[in-house]
Amino acid sequence: MIRLSEEYLGIMYDYLHQKLYRYHVIQADETPVLVNRDGRPAGSKSYMWVYRSGYLYQDEQIVLYEYQKTRNASHPRVFLKDYSGICVTDGYQVYHTVENELEDLTIAGCWVHCRRRFDEAQAIVPTKQRKGTVSYMVMKQIQAIYREEGKLKELSPKDRLAQRQAIIKPLVDALFVYLKQHQHEVPQSGKLHDAFGYALNQEKYLRVFLEDGEVPIDNNASERAIRGFCIGKKNWEVIDTIRGAESSAIIYSIAETAKANNLKPYEYFEYLLTELPKYLDQTDRSFLDDLLPWSPKLPDRIRKPVKPEPQAT
Repeated sequence: MIRLSEEYLGIMYDYLHQKLYRYHVIQADETPVLVNRDGRPAGSKSYMWVYRSGYLYQDEQIVLYEYQKTRNASHPRVFLKDYSGICVTDGYQVYHTVENELEDLTIAGCWVHCRRRFDEAQAIVPTKQRKGTVSYMVMKQIQAIYREEGKLKELSPKDRLAQRQAIIKPLVDALFVYLKQHQHEVPQSGKLHDAFGYALNQEKYLRVFLEDGEVPIDNNASERAIRGFCIGKKNWEVIDTIRGAESSAIIYSIAETAKANNLKPYEYFEYLLTELPKYLDQTDRSFLDDLLPWSPKLPDRIRKPVKPEPQAT
């Protein structure tokens, strides 16, 4: 598995990495993983980072994993150094650090992470006492933002932006006015304090989606992309070597990219490992265009059947 990922699938991985740079919006996330032999004490955390094309792109999806020993800013700094566009993330500070260093990079925030913190704050309040509390009022406003955003899914980026400016921006403005007006009422510690701190510190990033119709409101697509890896690691628990971790990143990338493009992963792997060896001596990598998961030249047997549209009654 290590050899085939290094000698064959790695070629496609690198090509997809180059292709990812052409997207105006991408998304990123990371999850811890244990690697048995990485030169550090047993139990030291490593990380699997994931970068994907923005979910609002309906075609030509890319999902890439990258193994790294740590969670520091050096990794996204290198991975994104040639990227020009918007990257949607959670509130992790390293992305903001990289944004300050890279002139053409803009970081957008995740409203799910914001909502989750207020939900946790509300959960510790007895049910009968929640109505009218600060956390309750904030949650109602965030729900209203999501309700209006949900109506825009099928719109073009231009029309989505117009609706966000007209309808959603006033809701967001009102929410931050409310947060700033009631900040003095919040205890100096606890869940509600953390929720207020997160929302106010992330305001700049949480507002980015209001200025661009291609930016999603949250980072759920990245969390979904990394879920398959998280499920897998519950079974195998630990990766043995660094080479194994790097190969896992390549293999998971090809599998998740195939699924994101409505392909059958096993059949796609089989096809790649049949075709790639034919071209290894070529320095020109343009042949990979015909092997990309959205290429019209892929055999039909690799594609999942398209579900028919429901008939009107």
